[in-house]
Amino acid sequence: MNATLAREPIVRVRDLVQEFASPDGATVRILDGITFDVAPGEFVALTGQSGCGKTTLLRLLLGINSATSGLLEAVGQPIRGCDHRRAMVFQNAELLPWRSAIDNVALGLEIKGVARTERERIARHYLELVGLGAAETRRPDQLSGGMKQRVGLARALAVDPDVLLMDEPFGALDAHTREALQAELIRLHEEVRKTVFFVTHDLDEAVLLADRVMVLSPRGRLAEIVEIPIPRPRSDPELIRTTPLFVEKRYHIWKLMQRLESEARSSAKVPA
Repeated sequence: MNATLAREPIVRVRDLVQEFASPDGATVRILDGITFDVAPGEFVALTGQSGCGKTTLLRLLLGINSATSGLLEAVGQPIRGCDHRRAMVFQNAELLPWRSAIDNVALGLEIKGVARTERERIARHYLELVGLGAAETRRPDQLSGGMKQRVGLARALAVDPDVLLMDEPFGALDAHTREALQAELIRLHEEVRKTVFFVTHDLDEAVLLADRVMVLSPRGRLAEIVEIPIPRPRSDPELIRTTPLFVEKRYHIWKLMQRLESEARSSAKVPA
């Protein structure tokens, strides 16, 4: 068994339910009875069809929203609102256009009240870590899409979170840039050993990056947690994609999602 998984969980979720009121006043259940643990240093991917509650779950873990019922804990404490122990990397980097790369990375440290000299030192370190040390003075309009995402990742890492939440961070990028950043994230995970909770629609990406892949059903239930026992370090992503284990795990998740979608369509049919 992976030694990481034998330790006390850094994230605990028990019987999580999230409901919203629809425009017509009906109650809509988005997440239904979700239970799981995430271990320190683990990389967990979350996937499922559009509308199954992936981003809703991520927002609950960040603390932006509150759950209807159930338990959410991070680092042994109930999640009540946002704090620096959890940081988010968004699908679009959401950089402030008037600030340079280094000042964008330093934003969270500035909010925390870190002195200017120290926050610049920390921000410069993380820009170097993501390969953008030479771009620290550039504004967002002077950066490519991939570079913006690197700045967003550096900004999240700079506050030294216990848990890094990532909401399809490479989804809007071209295939070449996406693969380059996947390889970069593998390297960074090996180096900084942060716990990562990563939402993606891309099954190749999920299997390549994660220690486990959580699959949500279209009705917002946790259908299965799939172990991905591909050894680390995963230093050659292209080679990994050709291995029988990678192909087997990807196919298993794909078949599971096909079955879940079929069951959801069948249950939605109204008898004549």
